Amino acid sequence: MNKAQLGTALRALRQASGREAKSVARGAVMSASKLSKIENGRLAPSVTDVERILSALGVSEEIRREYVDAARAAATEATAWRHLKRIGADKGQRETQALEAQMTTLRLFQPALVPGLLQTPEYMRAVLLRHELSEDVLARTINGRLLRQHVLYAKGKTLRFVITEPMLRWRLLPPRMMAAQMDRILSASRLPHVDIRVVPQDARQTDIANHAFVIRDDRLVTVETVHAELVVTDAQDVELYVRKFENFAETALRGREMTSLLTECRDIFLREEETG
Repeated sequence: MNKAQLGTALRALRQASGREAKSVARGAVMSASKLSKIENGRLAPSVTDVERILSALGVSEEIRREYVDAARAAATEATAWRHLKRIGADKGQRETQALEAQMTTLRLFQPALVPGLLQTPEYMRAVLLRHELSEDVLARTINGRLLRQHVLYAKGKTLRFVITEPMLRWRLLPPRMMAAQMDRILSASRLPHVDIRVVPQDARQTDIANHAFVIRDDRLVTVETVHAELVVTDAQDVELYVRKFENFAETALRGREMTSLLTECRDIFLREEETG
């Protein structure tokens, strides 16, 4: 089966299950019109689209592998930010939430910004303002990101974050709000299945912090570039990102050392607020 045939095959699976398109679309966290376009061959489904549809249908593992492998024929997919803005940034949050609900393990490397799952609402707003969203869409997107943070408390998941020290000191907000953001990260780090590490800027490195990326269950990587979001599913390419993550995790501060650095950053912001 090639990717062009996926839509027809997915429609046949749905019809065989006796499920209505609207019901499957809801379970796959997509609009009924998008599912219709996929089934009729007018829209090539991404790997994540196929996985969500199959999950909604409740197919066997054997069928899931067959269809996902076909979707992976195009190992790297790119979606321009302008397209994501057009369909609605808040919708993108819902789709990511569905993806995170299905995963069991997350590895996230972020050298530029506090990861979305660890952001305060004020930090979210500062980050999202650069996308020139309307106030209504901005509010819905922030609410969507806050809902995504529930995954931090979900049982049966392992969430690992590696961030860099310069990112902690990047001042997107006034000192008082930056201090609150440090407290937010400290609070999340105390959760039993959350591991947060910080790469200190004075540590000798053998790799380069090119860009942020997220690895989900060692099978899918999301990469954020200036112009687009890339989805990587080829096994060999995914392994490159896994090795890069683990390399930075080895050199990063953890436990008390990490807590000490975050506390130092917070206290610097608080002193600035007091003397400002």
